[in-house]
Amino acid sequence: MSTGRVTQVFLASTLYGTATLAAALDAGAFPPAGRRILLTSNHSLTPEITPGIEAMPGFAALRTRFDEVLDWNAVTAPQHPSTWAPRPDDVPMWERQLRVLWGLGEDRVELVVESLQVPPAQSLCQLFPGAAIDVYADGLMSYGPTRFRLDPQIGMRVRRVLHLDLVPGLEPLLLTEFGVRAELVPAPDFLKVLAELAGLPDQPAYAPGEPGTAPALLLGQYLSALDLMSAVQEEELHVAMVRGAVGRGHRELVFKPHPSAPAAYCLRAEAEAERLGARLTVLREPVLAETLYQRLRPALVVGCFSTGLLTARALYGIPVARTGTADILARLAPYQNSNRIPLTLVDALVPELAREEAAHEDPADLPGLVTAVGFSMQPRILAERRAEAEGYLVRHLTERTWRYFKRRRLTTLGLPGGIPAQLSFLPRSPAVRRVVHRLRRGLRRVS
Repeated sequence: MSTGRVTQVFLASTLYGTATLAAALDAGAFPPAGRRILLTSNHSLTPEITPGIEAMPGFAALRTRFDEVLDWNAVTAPQHPSTWAPRPDDVPMWERQLRVLWGLGEDRVELVVESLQVPPAQSLCQLFPGAAIDVYADGLMSYGPTRFRLDPQIGMRVRRVLHLDLVPGLEPLLLTEFGVRAELVPAPDFLKVLAELAGLPDQPAYAPGEPGTAPALLLGQYLSALDLMSAVQEEELHVAMVRGAVGRGHRELVFKPHPSAPAAYCLRAEAEAERLGARLTVLREPVLAETLYQRLRPALVVGCFSTGLLTARALYGIPVARTGTADILARLAPYQNSNRIPLTLVDALVPELAREEAAHEDPADLPGLVTAVGFSMQPRILAERRAEAEGYLVRHLTERTWRYFKRRRLTTLGLPGGIPAQLSFLPRSPAVRRVVHRLRRGLRRVS
């Protein structure tokens, strides 16, 4: 029998996500509760030896919003929190165990989680089957569709998706199949939280080469760990960032590598900067990019498809530039890869770093583009959005927007831009393939 007291459990795996939760709490987005627990989860490949968010500069300032900080890794050990899930028959036992372990008693539990489609968020929600759920966005993926079909026993418990207004006017597709409403975390509250972090005494190891010089900030993402490119390609991406920033006239460069990336990933970028007569400072401190925006006031932020690009653009008004998105879009597989929406947004909204392509216009119908890409990714989950996707493709499928779609995918789904049904046999026809091969051999001989 419930005592009537409410305990809110906030699950976080990143400092950015924790800052988002702190801003939501400061904004009054959550009703009063008898107890607020911050449950941290370390998702690194080797959490036993890799420091979690509790060790990051600024965490102590954020944890003041919570009554207690607990460790989810300690619950699932020796299993990794990103893979462990309870067996259905064990759920009652696990809930009783956690209520004792965390001192919950008969409290009514409310859960606030990120990435509900996968562990550990999904596992936690399974262990408290009577708990209401709020989902918060830690980055750009919430603008895309739910990655997997969600058990209605979980999906129907979700009350809202909290997100920052990183793309003004755009609402998340996440969990819309359950009619979940989106709710903004006010930008002023988020900026106030980030200002707290920026004011901490542990300043990054960077000093301007000349007084008053604003650097260009380069953001690393460790994309090779996500199998989005090879290690060599990622090093070349960093070199391209250096070349592009110098090409735009910047001689002071600051590189913020991903905390998990090997130190060697910076070596070629450092050598390229030296060759071009620029100064590149590599920051080793595991700080938020947004903290650096406050501290360094960069003249330009460069990245591939980091959420930090749109944070800089939308919340700080800092000029941004991208590089490498077109190549990743071209080879990203499968089509439903959850990185596709962040890639699409950055590619569509952020100008290319190359000087000759600096002029940039936002797409005519960004919500339509995101809906069309999202439907193409998850047509069953977003079945009700087919007409919207078809309408966008009929009106806006151009040479510029084709990069966000694949003809084979459009054909499979029967969408505009695909091969007409009566000709769909052609790509699979052995006779047609033989003719194409003969033509190619003939062209090679002629050339």
